[in-house]
Amino acid sequence: MLSRAVGTATVIALEDGIGPFFRPRRDVFPGATDEHWQRADQLDPDARHDGEWLLRFRCFAIRSGDDVTLVDAGIGPADAPASSWAPTPGQLPDELAAAGIHPDEVTTVVLTHLHTDHIGWAALDEPYFGNAMYVLQQAEWAALDKFSPAVRSRVVEPLQARDQLRLLDGDARLNGATRIVATPGHTPGHQSVLVEAGDTTVAITGDLLVHAIQLVDPELEYAFEDDPALARESRIRLLQGNPVLATSHLGRPYVETW
Repeated sequence: MLSRAVGTATVIALEDGIGPFFRPRRDVFPGATDEHWQRADQLDPDARHDGEWLLRFRCFAIRSGDDVTLVDAGIGPADAPASSWAPTPGQLPDELAAAGIHPDEVTTVVLTHLHTDHIGWAALDEPYFGNAMYVLQQAEWAALDKFSPAVRSRVVEPLQARDQLRLLDGDARLNGATRIVATPGHTPGHQSVLVEAGDTTVAITGDLLVHAIQLVDPELEYAFEDDPALARESRIRLLQGNPVLATSHLGRPYVETW
């Protein structure tokens, strides 16, 4: 269990699963050179296994006083929508228990986007976090037809039916330390979360970047981006602030220098 203090808030990394990516890594970053890969492997050696991409699936909890915010909801159990491609079922409930967090304590769930490896424990026909408001960008909700039908029927519609879905239109502040910033491109309504105190910012990036090669060269295109040019713009803009990165898929959860 790895955590970072940001003022009076604590950011806690929760690993829902680990396994190989389902495509050769060179296929999904077609513009990357041998030099790019060499530098990326030096920066993040734990993301490589047998010459291929070893992928982590992380969520993050933010504890601030009595409030607990969860950013993303992982792969989910064996029957979740991600089961058709994810290498393993998720273990988020065990990770939360290890962090001393009961699901009923979670007051907010920020879904960075609606890809199935980020929504798995959000709701499986009913909300998993019964006391939480789930936060999504309006642009992501409007693009529901781009995602698996199971995302609509098993996640979004149950949240709407129980009045647990809050739609945002761009940036918003959750509380004194935490704010949401729109970072579209990977999906139409992708969003990231910033936890700030003084000169310290931890940016929980979702899939704004998925591999260290996008830190070596933020302009590199990733094959599974809805709008590569917009994703590149969002990525570069966030990285220019030099935050500590809290990453969903890199070998290590926190990246301070690149």
